Amino acid sequence: MKAALVQEPGTTPVYADFAEPAVTEGTVRIAVTASALSHLTKNRASGKHYSSSGKFPLVPGVDGTGIREDGTRVYFVLPEAPFGGMAEYCVVKETHCIPLPAALDDVTAAAIAIPGMSSWAALLERAKLVKGETVLINGATGVSGRLAVQIAKHLGAGKVIATGRNAEALQSLRALGADVTISLAQDQEALESEFQAQFRDGIDVILDYLWGQSAELLLVSGAKAAPEAVPVRFVQIGAVSGPNITLPGAALRSSSIELMGSGLGSIPMPRIFDAIEQLLKATIPGGFKIAIRPVPLSQVADHWLGDESSARTVFTTGLR
Repeated sequence: MKAALVQEPGTTPVYADFAEPAVTEGTVRIAVTASALSHLTKNRASGKHYSSSGKFPLVPGVDGTGIREDGTRVYFVLPEAPFGGMAEYCVVKETHCIPLPAALDDVTAAAIAIPGMSSWAALLERAKLVKGETVLINGATGVSGRLAVQIAKHLGAGKVIATGRNAEALQSLRALGADVTISLAQDQEALESEFQAQFRDGIDVILDYLWGQSAELLLVSGAKAAPEAVPVRFVQIGAVSGPNITLPGAALRSSSIELMGSGLGSIPMPRIFDAIEQLLKATIPGGFKIAIRPVPLSQVADHWLGDESSARTVFTTGLR
Protein backbone atom coordinates (compact mmCIF):
# COMPACT_ATOMS: atom_id res chain seq x y z
CA MET A 1 0.00 0.00 0.00
CA LYS A 2 0.99 3.67 -0.25
CA ALA A 3 1.69 5.48 3.00
CA ALA A 4 3.44 8.37 4.66
CA LEU A 5 6.52 6.84 6.25
CA VAL A 6 8.72 8.22 9.04
CA GLN A 7 12.02 6.35 8.93
CA GLU A 8 13.70 7.91 11.98
CA PRO A 9 12.73 10.27 14.85
CA GLY A 10 12.60 13.91 13.77
CA THR A 11 12.51 13.25 10.03
CA THR A 12 9.86 14.37 7.56
CA PRO A 13 7.62 11.57 6.27
CA VAL A 14 8.06 10.39 2.69
CA TYR A 15 5.35 8.95 0.45
CA ALA A 16 6.38 5.34 -0.07
CA ASP A 17 5.29 1.72 -0.26
CA PHE A 18 4.71 -0.04 3.04
CA ALA A 19 3.41 -3.49 3.92
CA GLU A 20 -0.34 -3.66 4.41
CA PRO A 21 -1.44 -4.31 8.01
CA ALA A 22 -2.87 -7.67 9.01
CA VAL A 23 -6.07 -7.91 11.02
CA THR A 24 -5.68 -9.51 14.45
CA GLU A 25 -8.26 -10.49 17.03
CA GLY A 26 -10.29 -7.51 18.19
CA THR A 27 -9.18 -5.24 15.33
CA VAL A 28 -10.78 -4.17 12.07
CA ARG A 29 -9.25 -3.13 8.75
CA ILE A 30 -10.00 0.39 7.58
CA ALA A 31 -9.70 1.71 4.04
CA VAL A 32 -8.60 5.23 4.98
CA THR A 33 -10.16 8.22 3.24
CA ALA A 34 -8.76 11.12 5.29
CA SER A 35 -6.36 11.79 8.17
CA ALA A 36 -5.62 15.20 9.69
CA LEU A 37 -2.24 16.67 10.51
CA SER A 38 -2.22 17.61 14.19
CA HIS A 39 0.31 18.65 16.82
CA LEU A 40 -0.30 15.28 18.49
CA THR A 41 0.46 13.42 15.26
CA LYS A 42 3.68 15.39 14.75
CA ASN A 43 4.79 14.95 18.37
CA ARG A 44 4.11 11.21 18.40
CA ALA A 45 5.91 10.80 15.06
CA SER A 46 8.94 12.63 16.50
CA GLY A 47 9.16 10.10 19.32
CA LYS A 48 9.06 12.88 21.93
CA HIS A 49 5.42 12.71 23.03
CA TYR A 50 4.66 10.84 26.25
CA SER A 51 2.34 8.50 24.33
CA SER A 52 4.84 7.69 21.52
CA SER A 53 5.74 4.05 20.91
CA GLY A 54 9.37 4.93 20.10
CA LYS A 55 9.49 2.30 17.34
CA PHE A 56 10.55 3.20 13.78
CA PRO A 57 9.84 3.15 10.88
CA LEU A 58 6.21 4.08 11.37
CA VAL A 59 3.19 5.50 9.57
CA PRO A 60 2.06 8.72 11.33
CA GLY A 61 -1.54 9.70 11.95
CA VAL A 62 -3.33 9.26 15.27
CA ASP A 63 -6.79 9.27 13.73
CA GLY A 64 -8.80 9.56 10.56
CA THR A 65 -11.88 8.51 8.69
CA GLY A 66 -12.49 5.58 6.41
CA ILE A 67 -14.58 2.57 5.52
CA ARG A 68 -14.71 -0.76 7.32
CA GLU A 69 -14.83 -3.96 5.30
CA ASP A 70 -18.58 -4.19 6.02
CA GLY A 71 -19.05 -0.79 4.31
CA THR A 72 -19.58 1.28 7.48
CA ARG A 73 -18.15 4.81 7.36
CA VAL A 74 -16.26 5.48 10.57
CA TYR A 75 -14.01 7.86 12.42
CA PHE A 76 -11.13 5.94 14.00
CA VAL A 77 -8.50 6.84 16.56
CA LEU A 78 -5.20 5.31 17.69
CA PRO A 79 -4.49 2.74 14.95
CA GLU A 80 -2.31 -0.22 15.87
CA ALA A 81 1.40 0.74 15.66
CA PRO A 82 3.35 1.00 13.45
CA PHE A 83 0.35 1.64 11.18
CA GLY A 84 -1.04 5.16 11.51
CA GLY A 85 -3.88 6.90 9.72
CA MET A 86 -1.77 8.42 6.93
CA ALA A 87 -1.89 5.38 4.68
CA GLU A 88 -4.32 3.64 2.38
CA TYR A 89 -5.09 1.07 5.08
CA CYS A 90 -4.72 0.66 8.81
CA VAL A 91 -5.99 -1.65 11.54
CA VAL A 92 -7.77 -0.33 14.59
CA LYS A 93 -9.35 -1.86 17.68
CA GLU A 94 -13.04 -2.24 17.01
CA THR A 95 -13.77 -0.20 20.14
CA HIS A 96 -11.77 2.70 18.64
CA CYS A 97 -14.19 3.18 15.73
CA ILE A 98 -17.14 5.56 15.77
CA PRO A 99 -19.81 5.46 13.02
CA LEU A 100 -20.06 8.75 11.15
CA PRO A 101 -23.34 10.66 10.88
CA ALA A 102 -24.66 10.37 7.32
CA ALA A 103 -24.59 14.14 6.76
CA LEU A 104 -20.99 14.59 7.92
CA ASP A 105 -18.36 14.24 5.19
CA ASP A 106 -15.12 12.33 5.79
CA VAL A 107 -12.75 15.31 5.46
CA THR A 108 -14.66 17.52 7.89
CA ALA A 109 -14.93 14.68 10.40
CA ALA A 110 -11.20 13.99 10.21
CA ALA A 111 -10.43 17.69 10.60
CA ILE A 112 -12.70 18.49 13.52
CA ALA A 113 -12.45 15.44 15.77
CA ILE A 114 -9.29 16.14 17.79
CA PRO A 115 -9.39 19.96 18.01
CA GLY A 116 -13.11 19.85 18.76
CA MET A 117 -12.72 17.08 21.33
CA SER A 118 -10.07 19.14 23.15
CA SER A 119 -12.66 21.67 24.30
CA TRP A 120 -15.69 19.35 24.37
CA ALA A 121 -13.97 16.96 26.79
CA ALA A 122 -12.34 19.76 28.79
CA LEU A 123 -15.68 21.51 29.33
CA LEU A 124 -17.77 18.46 30.16
CA GLU A 125 -15.33 15.93 31.62
CA ARG A 126 -12.88 18.18 33.48
CA ALA A 127 -14.58 21.53 34.13
CA LYS A 128 -18.09 20.05 34.48
CA LEU A 129 -19.55 23.12 32.76
CA VAL A 130 -22.94 24.26 34.02
CA LYS A 131 -25.23 26.07 31.59
CA GLY A 132 -25.07 29.83 32.01
CA GLU A 133 -21.49 29.90 33.29
CA THR A 134 -18.77 32.20 31.91
CA VAL A 135 -15.91 30.60 29.98
CA LEU A 136 -12.62 32.30 29.08
CA ILE A 137 -10.66 30.72 26.23
CA ASN A 138 -6.98 31.66 26.30
CA GLY A 139 -5.62 31.33 22.76
CA ALA A 140 -8.89 31.39 20.85
CA THR A 141 -7.65 32.42 17.40
CA GLY A 142 -6.16 29.04 16.40
CA VAL A 143 -8.11 26.12 14.96
CA SER A 144 -8.80 24.53 18.36
CA GLY A 145 -9.56 27.84 20.06
CA ARG A 146 -12.03 28.92 17.38
CA LEU A 147 -13.88 25.65 17.81
CA ALA A 148 -13.76 26.07 21.59
CA VAL A 149 -15.66 29.36 21.30
CA GLN A 150 -18.39 27.68 19.24
CA ILE A 151 -18.53 24.56 21.41
CA ALA A 152 -18.69 26.51 24.68
CA LYS A 153 -21.71 28.41 23.38
CA HIS A 154 -23.29 25.20 22.02
CA LEU A 155 -22.89 23.52 25.42
CA GLY A 156 -24.60 26.38 27.19
CA ALA A 157 -21.98 28.91 28.28
CA GLY A 158 -23.75 32.16 29.10
CA LYS A 159 -20.72 34.30 28.25
CA VAL A 160 -17.56 33.51 26.30
CA ILE A 161 -14.38 35.58 26.60
CA ALA A 162 -11.73 35.01 23.92
CA THR A 163 -8.06 36.01 23.99
CA GLY A 164 -5.52 36.10 21.17
CA ARG A 165 -2.81 38.13 19.45
CA ASN A 166 -4.06 38.35 15.87
CA ALA A 167 -6.40 41.37 15.85
CA GLU A 168 -8.31 40.36 12.71
CA ALA A 169 -8.76 36.76 13.82
CA LEU A 170 -9.79 37.92 17.29
CA GLN A 171 -12.46 40.22 15.88
CA SER A 172 -13.85 37.42 13.70
CA LEU A 173 -14.61 35.40 16.83
CA ARG A 174 -17.55 37.69 17.55
CA ALA A 175 -19.46 36.03 14.72
CA LEU A 176 -18.70 32.61 16.21
CA GLY A 177 -20.10 33.43 19.64
CA ALA A 178 -17.45 35.36 21.58
CA ASP A 179 -19.05 38.02 23.78
CA VAL A 180 -15.76 39.67 24.80
CA THR A 181 -12.36 39.67 23.08
CA ILE A 182 -9.05 40.56 24.74
CA SER A 183 -5.84 41.26 22.84
CA LEU A 184 -2.75 39.55 24.23
CA ALA A 185 -0.59 41.94 22.19
CA GLN A 186 -1.06 44.85 24.62
CA ASP A 187 1.44 45.67 27.38
CA GLN A 188 1.34 43.58 30.54
CA GLU A 189 -0.12 46.26 32.80
CA ALA A 190 -3.07 46.89 30.46
CA LEU A 191 -3.62 43.17 29.94
CA GLU A 192 -3.62 42.46 33.67
CA SER A 193 -6.14 45.28 34.15
CA GLU A 194 -8.47 43.70 31.55
CA PHE A 195 -8.09 40.25 33.08
CA GLN A 196 -8.87 41.54 36.56
CA ALA A 197 -11.96 43.38 35.32
CA GLN A 198 -13.30 40.16 33.80
CA PHE A 199 -12.55 38.19 36.98
CA ARG A 200 -14.44 40.76 39.04
CA ASP A 201 -17.45 40.27 36.74
CA GLY A 202 -17.10 36.53 37.21
CA ILE A 203 -15.26 33.78 35.33
CA ASP A 204 -16.16 30.17 36.05
CA VAL A 205 -14.01 28.19 33.60
CA ILE A 206 -10.75 28.91 31.77
CA LEU A 207 -9.63 26.77 28.82
CA ASP A 208 -5.94 27.45 28.25
CA TYR A 209 -4.37 26.57 24.90
CA LEU A 210 -1.25 28.71 25.40
CA TRP A 211 0.35 28.27 28.85
CA GLY A 212 3.41 30.54 29.14
CA GLN A 213 3.19 34.19 30.18
CA SER A 214 -0.50 34.75 29.48
CA ALA A 215 -1.42 31.77 31.65
CA GLU A 216 0.77 33.10 34.46
CA LEU A 217 -0.95 36.46 34.23
CA LEU A 218 -4.42 34.89 34.19
CA LEU A 219 -3.70 32.86 37.31
CA VAL A 220 -2.23 35.80 39.20
CA SER A 221 -5.04 38.11 38.07
CA GLY A 222 -7.63 35.57 39.16
CA ALA A 223 -6.00 35.29 42.57
CA LYS A 224 -6.16 39.06 42.96
CA ALA A 225 -9.59 39.87 41.53
CA ALA A 226 -11.88 36.83 41.52
CA PRO A 227 -14.61 36.89 44.20
CA GLU A 228 -13.50 35.25 47.43
CA ALA A 229 -14.15 31.50 47.73
CA VAL A 230 -15.84 31.31 44.30
CA PRO A 231 -14.14 28.46 42.35
CA VAL A 232 -12.46 29.18 39.01
CA ARG A 233 -11.73 25.94 37.12
CA PHE A 234 -8.55 26.45 35.07
CA VAL A 235 -8.13 23.66 32.49
CA GLN A 236 -4.72 23.47 30.79
CA ILE A 237 -4.98 21.98 27.27
CA GLY A 238 -2.07 23.22 25.15
CA ALA A 239 1.32 24.87 25.49
CA VAL A 240 1.77 26.93 22.33
CA SER A 241 3.50 29.74 24.25
CA GLY A 242 5.88 27.51 26.19
CA PRO A 243 6.03 24.31 28.25
CA ASN A 244 6.56 25.90 31.68
CA ILE A 245 5.32 28.77 33.83
CA THR A 246 6.37 30.40 37.09
CA LEU A 247 3.45 30.25 39.51
CA PRO A 248 3.63 31.83 42.98
CA GLY A 249 2.23 29.44 45.57
CA ALA A 250 0.32 32.32 47.09
CA ALA A 251 -1.81 32.55 43.93
CA LEU A 252 -3.32 29.18 44.83
CA ARG A 253 -3.41 29.64 48.60
CA SER A 254 -5.18 32.99 48.37
CA SER A 255 -7.84 31.98 45.84
CA SER A 256 -10.30 29.25 44.90
CA ILE A 257 -8.58 28.51 41.59
CA GLU A 258 -8.74 24.83 40.69
CA LEU A 259 -5.85 23.97 38.36
CA MET A 260 -6.17 20.88 36.19
CA GLY A 261 -5.24 19.51 32.76
CA SER A 262 -7.16 17.83 29.98
CA GLY A 263 -5.65 15.35 27.55
CA LEU A 264 -4.68 11.72 27.04
CA GLY A 265 -4.23 10.23 30.49
CA SER A 266 -6.37 12.72 32.41
CA ILE A 267 -9.64 11.37 30.99
CA PRO A 268 -10.35 7.63 30.55
CA MET A 269 -10.23 6.64 26.89
CA PRO A 270 -13.87 5.45 26.80
CA ARG A 271 -14.91 8.96 27.94
CA ILE A 272 -12.72 10.55 25.25
CA PHE A 273 -14.42 8.36 22.64
CA ASP A 274 -17.79 9.42 24.02
CA ALA A 275 -16.76 13.08 23.71
CA ILE A 276 -15.68 12.58 20.09
CA GLU A 277 -18.91 10.78 19.22
CA GLN A 278 -21.01 13.56 20.78
CA LEU A 279 -18.95 16.18 18.94
CA LEU A 280 -19.36 14.46 15.56
CA LYS A 281 -23.10 14.13 16.07
CA ALA A 282 -23.32 17.85 16.97
CA THR A 283 -21.11 19.19 14.15
CA ILE A 284 -23.84 19.62 11.52
CA PRO A 285 -26.74 20.57 13.85
CA GLY A 286 -24.45 22.96 15.74
CA GLY A 287 -23.16 24.58 12.56
CA PHE A 288 -19.54 24.31 13.75
CA LYS A 289 -17.13 26.04 11.38
CA ILE A 290 -13.53 24.92 10.83
CA ALA A 291 -11.08 25.97 8.13
CA ILE A 292 -9.80 22.94 6.24
CA ARG A 293 -6.94 22.48 3.76
CA PRO A 294 -7.42 19.12 1.93
CA VAL A 295 -4.16 17.76 0.46
CA PRO A 296 -3.44 14.47 -1.38
CA LEU A 297 -1.41 12.11 0.81
CA SER A 298 1.20 11.94 -1.94
CA GLN A 299 2.16 15.53 -1.01
CA VAL A 300 2.78 14.76 2.67
CA ALA A 301 6.45 15.81 2.58
CA ASP A 302 5.54 19.25 1.21
CA HIS A 303 2.94 20.00 3.87
CA TRP A 304 4.23 18.26 7.01
CA LEU A 305 5.96 21.38 8.36
CA GLY A 306 3.28 23.84 7.26
CA ASP A 307 1.54 26.35 9.52
CA GLU A 308 -1.50 24.74 11.17
CA SER A 309 -2.64 27.85 13.05
CA SER A 310 -5.27 29.04 10.59
CA ALA A 311 -6.50 25.91 8.81
CA ARG A 312 -6.45 22.16 9.42
CA THR A 313 -4.45 20.17 6.86
CA VAL A 314 -6.20 16.91 6.02
CA PHE A 315 -4.42 14.31 3.90
CA THR A 316 -6.71 12.38 1.57
CA THR A 317 -6.01 9.00 -0.04
CA GLY A 318 -8.54 9.09 -2.88
CA LEU A 319 -10.06 5.79 -1.69
CA ARG A 320 -13.85 5.54 -1.57
